This record gives sequence, structure tokens and C-alpha cells, in this order.
Amino acid sequence: MKAKELRERSATELVELSGQLERDLFGHRMKNQTGQLDDTSLVRKVRRDLARIALVRSEKARQTAAESGSKS
Repeated sequence: MKAKELRERSATELVELSGQLERDLFGHRMKNQTGQLDDTSLVRKVRRDLARIALVRSEKARQTAAESGSKS
């Protein structure tokens, strides 16, 4: 998932997506521990997607704080 795609989503969509990816990450980790995960790179990919979402969420929060601060 690209950061450009994430920036187009709303804050609530990002929260939902983050929750879903955290559940997926847990499942991938469990499968990896039991030897059932075929593509072990999924763990790394999901972790990076979660980091991208966190970055975009903080950017949006910073932007809204700056906008509300400049209006006063």
C-alpha cells in the first residue's frame, strides 16, 4: 500500500484499516511461529503498512492542528 493512496482516505478509514492490519499481523505471526506461513515476508510488509498508516495519521493530525491554530 502506498502512502499516496493512504493520504486519500479519511481518518476513520485509516483507523479501521490499521485495526484490520494489526489483526492480520497477529495471525501472520502465529502462523509463522507454527510453521504454517508460506510467505514470511508478509510480516514485514504488514508492519511497514502499519507504519505508513501511523505516519499519514500523524500528518493529518498535525495539519488539522495547524489549520485550527491559524484560524484563531
